[in-house]
Amino acid sequence: MLLQISPSLRHVTVLPGKGLKEFIKVKVASRRLSYRMLFYSLLFFTFLLRFVFVLTAVDNIDGENKCSSIGCLGKKLRPKILGRSLESNVPEVIYGILDQPLGKDELEQRTDIPQTLEEFMIQVKEGGYDPKTFAIKLREMVTLMEQRTREAKVQEYLYRHVASSSIPKQLHCLGLKLANEHTNNAAARLQLPSAELVPALVDNNYFHFVLASDNVLAASVVATSLVRNSLRPQKVVLHIITDRKTYYPMQAWFSLHPLSPAIIEVKALHHFDWFTKGKVPVLEAMEKDQNVRSQFRGGSSAIVANTTEKPRVIAAKLQALSPKYNSVMNHIRIHLPELFSSLNKVVFLDDDIVIQTDLSPLWDIEMNGKVNGAVETCSGEDKYVMSKRLKSYLNFSHPLISQNFDPNECAWAYGINIFDLDAWRKTNISSTYHYWVEQNIKSDLSLWQLGTLPPGLIAFHGHVHTIDPFWHMLGLGYQESTSFADAKTAGVIHFNGRAKPWLDIAFPHLRPLWTKYIDFSDYFIKSCHIKAL
Repeated sequence: MLLQISPSLRHVTVLPGKGLKEFIKVKVASRRLSYRMLFYSLLFFTFLLRFVFVLTAVDNIDGENKCSSIGCLGKKLRPKILGRSLESNVPEVIYGILDQPLGKDELEQRTDIPQTLEEFMIQVKEGGYDPKTFAIKLREMVTLMEQRTREAKVQEYLYRHVASSSIPKQLHCLGLKLANEHTNNAAARLQLPSAELVPALVDNNYFHFVLASDNVLAASVVATSLVRNSLRPQKVVLHIITDRKTYYPMQAWFSLHPLSPAIIEVKALHHFDWFTKGKVPVLEAMEKDQNVRSQFRGGSSAIVANTTEKPRVIAAKLQALSPKYNSVMNHIRIHLPELFSSLNKVVFLDDDIVIQTDLSPLWDIEMNGKVNGAVETCSGEDKYVMSKRLKSYLNFSHPLISQNFDPNECAWAYGINIFDLDAWRKTNISSTYHYWVEQNIKSDLSLWQLGTLPPGLIAFHGHVHTIDPFWHMLGLGYQESTSFADAKTAGVIHFNGRAKPWLDIAFPHLRPLWTKYIDFSDYFIKSCHIKAL
């Protein structure tokens, strides 16, 4: 069809196809119909034809039966009151099915559910599913995959918990051999430090470091990396605190492996006069805490059996059961002012760190009256490790927590901390710590879940001075995304998390940063088959 419009817009000629020479002339009455109106009308019909084409294409995409342009136009323009909506009803069917919950019991003993995407697509092609059946099959397959993924993740966390809570046979061997050496070899029973160096233990002109550990190998790495990277090792004093069972192996190791000119002191808790006088609050709290955990938590089996909690929540609860978090070595730092009454400042070190630089500049940091110099953990490139705020550790659904603290306040980390003991003695930090530990026990451990950091966050609240992140890189025991190159640039690296560097589950590319401070040719190391890989 050919449409001709005269320049004056007074004549419109419609020429039919097929070569017919008939002309239909329409005389437009200028008074009844304006030329401009006729022009706009023609434009409207032009756009209408394009609209019909689009609707027809959409109809074909929706999967309806093929139809002619006019037929599809009729369908699309049919009034909605007749049951035809301008929108396709296929997505609504799918969404409606997918929104319906599907219980675990409904999928048990089912053998007709596709196990893979490839199998699902084969069934779709061969079965000629309508939208409803398609949605049902998709929901069943995805739900089954989610359940299996969750179960696998929970099992992974359980196995990691067991692996991280166990003592590797190599470390057990090392402790036994050193204890035997302590009994049979006088050189393994030396006084640490020697008598002429004892005055340095209370001399504030030295750099005093404190390490609490019951792991001989881990303590040796911390001590070796500290002294080897020190610019003034003759000014370094390392106070190692351990428990009764580890004291003899620890003393034997550092007697046979001196780190001169640094001064090493090895002392068990029962050697401290303060610790043996009367009742010690931290020991009472630990005993009550362990009783409550065993009574209400039901151990790892009960935690894993919970099918409603997310895997990461289960992982956090499993980690809270780790012996490390119930160890007196982890709690004893809250009593540093009493244990070292003659010192005015110390740097406290965890036994899962490696020191890669000289730490003497930490003594030049002005604390501005604060007690605890620590790295904050709420900002940084690593959004997983460095995204921790108080709400990450404390239960703000409990009124005791929500009424006293801000959930968005930045958290900080243990691992390497500068403690101004003079400023500490002027506060009630230690009593605040024990008060909140007691409140947590009375609340059935509902104020927080994990370890000694949460009560520390509360006790040191308002007493923390932020130090540069260079001094403390965290997360090397949580995730393997930290690169070897990035870790090497940090002053101190921290293997916090389950993947400790002395365990088989350590991340292989990060473990060399720890093993470089072990002499694998040493007699005790070789005889216990402790290897770099």
